[in-house]
This record gives sequence, C-alpha cells and structure tokens, in this order.
Amino acid sequence: MLDPSSSEEESDEVLEEERRDVLVAAGGGSPRSLPPPPRDPRGREAGAARAVSPSPSVLSEGREEQERLQREEREKRLRLQLYVFIARCIAHPFNAKQPTDMARRQQKLNKQQLQMLKERFQAFLNGETQIVADEAFCNAVRSYYEVFLKSDRVARMVHSGGCSANDFRDVFKKNIEKRVRSLPEIDGLSKETVLSSWLAKYDAIYRGEEDFCKQPNRMALSAVSELILSKEQLYEMFQQILGIKKLEHQLIYNACQLDNGDEQAAQIRRELDGRLQLAEQMARERKFPKFVTREMENMYIEELRSSVNLLMANLESLPVSKGGPEFKLQKLKRSQNSAFLDIGDENEVQLSKSDVVLSFTLEIVIMEVQGLKSVAPNRIVYCTMEVEGGEKLQTDQAEASRPQWGTQGDFTTTHPRPVVKVKLFTESTGVLALEDKELGRVVLYPTSNSPKSPDLHKMIVPKNSQDSDLKIKLAVRMDKPPHMKHCGYLYALGQKVWKRWKKRYFVLVQVSQYTFAMCSYREKKSEPQELMQLEGYTVDYTAPHTGLQGGRVFFNAVKEGDTVIFASDDEQDRILWVQAMYRATGQSYKPVPASQAQKMNPKGGNVNTDTDRGQKHGMDEFISANPCKFDHASLFRLLQRQTLDHRLNDSYSCLGWFSPGQVFVLDEYCARYGVRGCHRHLCYLNELIEHSENGSVIDPTLLHYSFAFCASHVHGNRPDGIGTVSVEEKERFEEIKDRLSSLLENQISHFRYCFPFGRPEGALKATLSLLERVLMKDIATPIPAEEVKKVVRKCLEKAALINYTRLTEYAKIEETMNQATPARKLEEVLHLAELCIEVLQQNEEHHSEAFAWWPELLAEHAEKFLSLYSVDMDSALEAQLQDSWDSFPLFQLLNNALRNDTFLCNGKFHKHLQEIFVPMVIRYIDLMESSIAQSIHRGLEQESWQPVKSITNSLPNVALPKVPSLPLNLPQIPSFTTPTWMTSLYDSTNGSATSEDLFWKLDALQMFVFDLHWPEPEFAHHLEQRLKLMATDMIEACVKRTRIAFELKLQKTNKSTDLRIPSSLCTMFNVLVDAKKQTAKLCILDGGQEFASQWQQYHSKIDDLIEETVKEIISLLVSKVVSVLEGVLSKLSRYDEGTFFSSLVSFTVKAAAKYVDVPKPGMDLADTYIMFVRQNQDILREKVNEEMYIEKLFDQWYSSSMKVICMWLADRLDLQLHIYQLKTLIKIVKKTYRDFRLQGVLEGTLNSKTYDTVHSRLTVEEATVSVTDAGGLQGITMKDSDEEEG
Repeated sequence: MLDPSSSEEESDEVLEEERRDVLVAAGGGSPRSLPPPPRDPRGREAGAARAVSPSPSVLSEGREEQERLQREEREKRLRLQLYVFIARCIAHPFNAKQPTDMARRQQKLNKQQLQMLKERFQAFLNGETQIVADEAFCNAVRSYYEVFLKSDRVARMVHSGGCSANDFRDVFKKNIEKRVRSLPEIDGLSKETVLSSWLAKYDAIYRGEEDFCKQPNRMALSAVSELILSKEQLYEMFQQILGIKKLEHQLIYNACQLDNGDEQAAQIRRELDGRLQLAEQMARERKFPKFVTREMENMYIEELRSSVNLLMANLESLPVSKGGPEFKLQKLKRSQNSAFLDIGDENEVQLSKSDVVLSFTLEIVIMEVQGLKSVAPNRIVYCTMEVEGGEKLQTDQAEASRPQWGTQGDFTTTHPRPVVKVKLFTESTGVLALEDKELGRVVLYPTSNSPKSPDLHKMIVPKNSQDSDLKIKLAVRMDKPPHMKHCGYLYALGQKVWKRWKKRYFVLVQVSQYTFAMCSYREKKSEPQELMQLEGYTVDYTAPHTGLQGGRVFFNAVKEGDTVIFASDDEQDRILWVQAMYRATGQSYKPVPASQAQKMNPKGGNVNTDTDRGQKHGMDEFISANPCKFDHASLFRLLQRQTLDHRLNDSYSCLGWFSPGQVFVLDEYCARYGVRGCHRHLCYLNELIEHSENGSVIDPTLLHYSFAFCASHVHGNRPDGIGTVSVEEKERFEEIKDRLSSLLENQISHFRYCFPFGRPEGALKATLSLLERVLMKDIATPIPAEEVKKVVRKCLEKAALINYTRLTEYAKIEETMNQATPARKLEEVLHLAELCIEVLQQNEEHHSEAFAWWPELLAEHAEKFLSLYSVDMDSALEAQLQDSWDSFPLFQLLNNALRNDTFLCNGKFHKHLQEIFVPMVIRYIDLMESSIAQSIHRGLEQESWQPVKSITNSLPNVALPKVPSLPLNLPQIPSFTTPTWMTSLYDSTNGSATSEDLFWKLDALQMFVFDLHWPEPEFAHHLEQRLKLMATDMIEACVKRTRIAFELKLQKTNKSTDLRIPSSLCTMFNVLVDAKKQTAKLCILDGGQEFASQWQQYHSKIDDLIEETVKEIISLLVSKVVSVLEGVLSKLSRYDEGTFFSSLVSFTVKAAAKYVDVPKPGMDLADTYIMFVRQNQDILREKVNEEMYIEKLFDQWYSSSMKVICMWLADRLDLQLHIYQLKTLIKIVKKTYRDFRLQGVLEGTLNSKTYDTVHSRLTVEEATVSVTDAGGLQGITMKDSDEEEG
C-alpha cells in the first residue's frame, strides 16, 4: 500500500522538518519574529570567548540582559495600552456585531488522538472489539487504515493542525461509497442502508468504548465556544491573547468605568472629536502620507471626515439607554457629506422645551403615625396621598390606637420637582357630616437626589388640635430616568440664558447620543423654564467670583461668544456636575479640580476611588492616554498577529479563520480607531502567508477574500468608489502579491502533500482560482487562459518530479537498483509500478475535480511522472537476461492501468512501453511456435495414445514442458487465466498427452496474449491473426499425423472375432473430436465482415480436413469390423450344399446323434460374433466422446454388415442353406438388428432394402427347413415373437 505511515517510529522533529520542506515557498518569507526566550544569565553560548576575556563578556551579558528587560517592558506596556483600547471596544460597541453566519469550525485532531485512532482501528482489524462486521466492511476498514491512517502525509497534516474528525469521516465515506456502488444488488437491502450501517460502525470504532459517554459533553463545549460570546468571555479571550493578568484587567475595568455606558459614550465622542481635529490640523499643515497621486491628498481628508461622520451617525443611532422606558430620540440632521460637524450656532439644532420632557416614577410608602392623641383609640383613621396634578390614593383603615399601614402608592409624573401631599383622616360619626375629619397633613418636595429611606415628618395640624406633636413616618422614592444624567440645585449666570444670578433646580438631559441640554425647572412644571444645549461648550473648574453672592465653589461652560457660570455649595456636588457635563460636551480637554479645592472638600475621600487605585498601580498612563495620538495601524498589526497566533493554537481546525468573537472585536477596533481596510487585509495576508510558509494549513478562500479586497483597493475598483491609495500600500501589496504567487505555485507543486487526499475539501480548487486572480495585472482585466495554464503546467511538472522523488525515497529504489540482481531489480520495479499506479489513481480520485478546468494538464503531469519512472523501468529491463519472460506481468500491470485512462491510453509513456515489449512479445510467440511444432513432431513419434484424464485434471497447475532438443530458454507461459475449456474435461476421457499438451499450449498462449490487452488495435489484431493461423496449422498437422497413426495401428489388429478395438484407436478418435471442438475457439478470428469472409474461407479448410479425416477413420474402422464378419461368413461357406465338408458333417452328426446328445452346430460361431459386436459397441460408446460420430460409425457398421450378409446370400441363390448356416445367420442377423437398434440406429437405416432382402431369404429358408426337417432349427426362427435370450 502507498504511504504507510512510520509516525510510530519517527520523532516530532522529523515531521516538523518534512512539513517545512513541503510548505516553504520558493521565495519564502522570513520567519516570524517572536520575543526571544529568557536566556541563561550564565550565558553558556559564549563559552571559549569568556574563558579568554571574562570581564568584557560579563559586561556584554549584562547589557544584553538589560536590553532584553527593557524590550520586554516596552512590549508589556504596549500590550496594556492595546488592551485598554480593546476593552473599550468590547464594553461599548457601536459599529460591529458578532457574525452569526460563519461556518462552524470542527475540533482539530492532534498527534495523540491520531495514534489512539490507529490503535482503535488496529484493534478492530485484530478482532479485539465487540463490533460485528462482515468481510466487505473489514476490507474497507483495512484499506482505510493502510492507505489513509498510516500515511505520513496525514500525519503531517495533523501535526500542522489542519485536520478534523470530520475530515477523517469524509475520507472514509467517499471510500466506502465507491466500494458499495461496486457491490451487487441485494433484494430487500438498499445500498443506502449499507452505507448508513457502515458509517455507524465507523463512528463506533472512532469513538472507542471508553469515550462513548464523554462525547456529548465535548460536543457541547465545542458548540458554545464557536457561537456568540458574552462581554466577559471576550475580555477573557483577549486577556489570553495579549497576556494580560486578571488583576490588570480588573484595574483597567474599574478605572475606565467599562460598565458605565455614559462614560463609554462620552469617551467615544471625545475620540471622534479628536480625530476631527487631527484631520483639520492635517489639512492646515498639509502633512499627508505619500499617495500614489497628489490629487488623493484632498480626497484623504474627505475620507477621514466621512469616516468620522459615519461613526457619529452610528453612535447617534444607538438608543440612549438600553432597557429604559420609551423615549423618542431627537436625530441630529447632520449631512453625511459635510466636511465637519460644525459646532457653530448656525447649524445647531434648536431644541424646544417639549423635547426635554421627562417621565418620573414615584413610590410613596406610608409606614405609621406617631403622637395621635385627639382621637379615641377605637376610632378608624386612614391616610391619603397624591402628587399634585394627579390622582389621589388612600390607605387601608386602621384603629387610632395602632395607626400603622406599610401601604405603597405608585405615581407617574412629568414634573422634575413634584409636590407630594399626604393627609391623615378619621371617619366622621355625625349624622350631618359630609366629609371625614382631617387630622393633619404633610407637603413634600422630593427630587431624584432625595433620600430613599423612610423618615419622620412633622404634620401640620388644624388650629386648636391637641396633636401638636403629630408625626408621620413615610418614604418617597423618585427614580432617575435614564436620560437624566445629573440633577440638583446650582447658582447660574449666563449671557443668553439665566441672566440673573440665583439658585435654580437644574437637570442635565440627554436627548440623543450627541445632544445634551442643561434645563432649569420650577415646581410643578413639566417643561423647563430655560434650557441650554451643551454642544460646543467646554466645561472647567473656575476660581470663586467675588462679585456674586451665593455659591461656594464655581465652574463654568464656555463657548465662543458665550460663558455660563455655575456655583454649588458643595465641592463633591461640583465634581459630579463637571464630570457629567464633561461627558456630555464631548470635549477632549479633561477638567482637573484645583489641589486646594481637593483639600477643602470634607467628603472627597470617595471621589474617583477606582481612578486613584489605577494611578497607584500605574494604570493611569494607559487609561488617560489620548487614542488619537497612537499609531493604530501598527497597534492593529500587533493585535491581529497575536489574535491569529492564538486562533491557530486553539482546539479548532480553523484554517486561519477567526472566531465570530474575534472578528467582532477586530471589526470594532478598525472602525473606531480608523484602521484602513487595505492595511488590515495586507497585514492579515502577511500573517497568513507567513503561517502557511511555516507549515500551517490556511484556507485559500480566506487568502482570496483578503487579496481581492486589497487588489480592488490598490487598483481603484472598490465597490464603494475610488479611494486613496498610499505608496506604502501599493508597495506592500506588490510584495505580498509576489510572495503569495510563490506560495501558491509551491503549494500546487506539492499538491499531494499540501492537500493530502483532497483535504481540506475544495482547497486545491480554491488555490487554483486564487492563483488566477493573483496573476491578473489588475482587478478588471482578466488574464488570458493560456498564461494561467502555462503557470499551472510548470507547477505540475515540478510536482511530477517531487512526487516521484518522494516515492522512490519511500520505496528505497535507488540503493536497490545499483546493487541488486536482475530478478531483484525487476521485483523492485514491479513494486514501484504498483506505487506509481496508486499515486495516479489517488490523484484522479482526490484531485482531478480541482483540475477540471485543465484535465490535459493533469494528464501531462501523469506523463511526466511516468517518464521519470520509465528511466528506472528501462534500466531494470535492460538488466534482464535474454529470452527471460518474467517482465510480462510488469507490462500487464501498467497496461491495465493505462488502457482505461482516456488521456494516458496510447500516450507517450504507453507507446514507449509498447515499443519495449513488442519485440519481446514477437520473440515469445516465435519461440512458442517452434516449441509447439517440435512438441507435435516429437510427441506424436513417441506417443503411446493412452487417454490422459489423470494428467488433464491438474493441467492448470502444470508448467508448460520445455522441449529438450531446443538450445533455448523456452518460455514458460504465465497462465493468467485458466483455459475456459478445461472445466469440462475433468470428468471425461480425453485425447493423447501430445494433443492435450498442444491444445493447452495453444489456448494458454492465446489467453496470455489476450490478457496482455494490447492497446494498439493494429498490432493486437496482428497478434490475434497470427495465433489463430498458428493454431490452425498446428491442429492440421496434429490431425494428419493422427490419421496416419490410426491407419497404422488399425492394420496391426487381427480380423477374428477376438478383435477388441484398442483404447489407443479411441484416443485417436477423441483427438480428432477435440480438434474439431478446439478449432471453433482457437481458429476463429473476430473481425469485420470483409475480413471474416476471407478468414472463413481459410478456416473452412481445417474444418473440412477434420471432417474428411473423421470419415476416413470411420470407414477404416468399419472396414475392419466388417472384415471380421466376412471371416465368420467364410467359415459358414464350408457348409455350402454339394461340398465334401458339408456331406461329411451331415453324416457324422446324424450317426452320432443316435448315441449321444450332439451340441447345436454353428451356435458358438454366432455367439462369438455377437459378443464381438456388443463389446466393441460398448468400447466405442464408452471411450469416444462424440455421440454424432458414434452414430455415424454404427450406421455404417450396420449397413455394411447387412450388405456383406446380403451379398453372401446372393452368391447362394441356387443353393439351399445348410441347417447350420441358416441357424447362425438367423441369430447373427436378428441380434445385429436388435443391438444396433438399441445403440440408436434409426429405423430407416435398420429396415433398409438390404435388410429386407436378407430377412426375406432367411424367412424362405426357414420355411423350407421347417417342412423337411422341423426339429433341425431347434426353436431358432426369424419371427419377431421368439423370446430367445441372447
């Protein structure tokens, strides 16, 4: 089998080395630069140099160690800064979503699992499992195990992380589909049922008995990690990718307030504002990257502005607060085509007071009343509650002795400063009372900042009431709507609004992601009294204004042409207000309170606790860093590289595809921080190519996507219009294009090893498609098909050399061919031919679909591959001895593989193979013809003509005998196929050893040539014609020699009734019978009508010859047996009337009859002849195989016998037959008639005129004798009714 794996013996280092040999491209890129591992501080490398000069080496080592530590520190700080940006992307995404349509990736197989898999399949094949299977399934598993599982190519692919369990199952499924299709149909059992059954058994073998219960858990974990990830899972993933510790993440999380959506939205607004300012600065200073054309500089600024506007629109489209009550967002009507988001008054969207109406929910819980004395203990009391302008609610009734409720009332209002009234009543007992009596009331003015806990409130009582100390315990909870970012009392003075310095109740309202308003409200009013949009303002802390009365700490909001001063009575409140307004304005400047203000603040201990902790741990630098001042292109390159490294090392066979969560974070990062798409994909391509060159399996479709994006960008054919192209992007693209072209050509050249068994599925086809794209001059102009074909042809030529070199290394053919004997060389070349055929079959099975565009190129590759093999084949064949025929199996093996291939049949190698073997075949047939001719000559001279039944039974296993008289190494026929006629010979007696040998040789020779399946029709027809002619000539010679031998043998036999036909004569007869049968097969040529008619004329000669010969030997044999009858009749002639012997016999018999009992005269002679006839009939019937010839023989024998008797009687017409003559003839005639009738002679022949004549004469003679001598016949009569036993 091809490619049995030696992975059990070989080390990981060998696999790694082979993998790199296969996958490193011709123009291979530099290896990935990774941070060097910490080295031994003792520095063992320097060895000898240190011994000579220790001090400089120690100093050098110290400097290197210091540089290493500094480099590691820089990398650590860079990763922390990058993680801050990524954490913000995860915390508040507003551009990207996790994709849900990505292909699910399968768990990859590792080396240990592959080894375990081999052991499980080996255990199954050894019968060590409980899985019941039939022979066909076992054969399929054995083939899968030997060809696929043990292949070193599969081991390399597993080592590179590109193989999943699904790949293994698919290969097995394709294998068995081909096998099941070739099985015969079985009634009641469909092939689909067989396939599903076999796959179920495969799964059972694959899982193993001990892993059966673990499988579901593993699959569940697999499904979760490839689907949508939560924020916590994304944080954890990128901590692993960038090497961030859990503590560091927690510090960053808290300091950045990642769980605060308002802070994250404000951060985004500041970042976008910063990017706009940078673009404006770049436009003023004319400091641009170097572009392909100068006109792209202004276009670049427009791109920056457009991208920021798009991000603003994306941010604007987000709901203000997810999960809050319904709130209609006010969309900013910004033009997407505007250069900047102008912040002047002319483009400002003016909000109306109705746009900032809020909705509040109040909860009022009345607990109890204290100090109630004016009412009798058994009187009923209750409370009412209301929000002014709304409905009124009432508590349950309670006794005055225990005025406790715990009742909650829920209200909804649009007043930021509502008025809540709670009243205490007692039921009136008077008849004329219309209303219950009010005992007290309390009026509250809650805000969203009011305490939420229950508290005692003094109630206002009527005049002259005894309850002067009446109190009520209740709680008022007023929620803070999600759009209210802050609220409280401030002093304010502005130029356009709040023109008088006084204390007001302010609410900071977020209308949309980019629209905020400071609103002042009065009591019981839904709409603000005055409002100011914060867009364009900058907020900051200020020193106290001495001329303003009221307020202790100050801050202001400044905008060109306007300043608003605010003051608060509390430092903590001021800080909270500034922070809220800072987030709302989107300004890049971050206000910092004065240090003396921090010292004056008695409650400042808890402000910015997380930030202080971050500062203490050194995180403030990363958190407060301005993202606009970083080179995000280089940061993203690092991020994408680390992410790809992490992805390729996880437990999935990803082939370079990121997981949905990784795609989401990378998309969000690029959009938020302005990473150019071309740069992203160029970096991605660079990383993928680098990994591919180092042995990882990368999906070419992924390379195609990124390359197509970059190509359309560089060539100005982007779907969204022409974009700017920097010189650096174009140069990097050309470099990537060259590297990618080299990589693809190298992969196609190593297609058997880069895509073993067609895995990953469709990868080779995608690689060819990508190569065509890479070879295009630009994105719009298609490359001529011939150019692509030329490159692929060159790659496949290399592939042929690579494949054959690997094959010979595996077969170790080089060392064998140099020192081996001719037989050993031939054996090795035959084995190598099997491997070559298997390689070509695997190429056809697994890779032909990929090359479907150019099937002739795969055929050229096969021809090139076989031409390399032909060198070794020619060398081995030249080393063979002359007239050695052991190489014919090599021809048959190669020819059978090539003749069924549309492209390779009669191709270059096939013709070369024929040219080598044509002389050998001709020489072989020449020698066989001489051998057969001599065997006929010598064999028939020494022939014993004994039947060869015992020899024939073992003919298929008997080697063709050599003729000793020829000084040649005669061919031994390799009997690829047992002659078709031999089966019928096992149970019958046959011809002679010479004839059987002749027919076997002729049939075996023809079967041998037929099994060669000579592909060239003309030469194949010539061979067939020659062999048929040879068979005709040989059979003709055999027939003629047999005829001569028959006549000679027959002449040596006697003519008396003791004659028994020898078995040798029957054998000769059978030789002719067999010759007749064999000519129908050995001498008939298939061909066209014209040729068939010519051949028929020649073939009819041998048929006529055999028929004439059979007739002749039948005639000779009949003449011989008839001569015996003539001898009997000549003995009867002595009893003719009037002869001396007749008178003497009659007198003697009569005289003797007086004294003794005389035997019946003449009966011995008749019985002897009858016995002669019967026994020879039995001999012929038993030993001659052809019934038709037996019937002809018996017909002639009977007819000739009757004719002889008739002539003998005719000679005695004038004489009366002697009694003894009559009795003998009657018995002979009657028994002959009866016996030949039993042997199947037809009635027409039996009752011929001759027989009728004989019958009449003998009947007359019998009548005459019955008159003269009635007792002389002794019961012998011609009548049919006699029952004489014979």
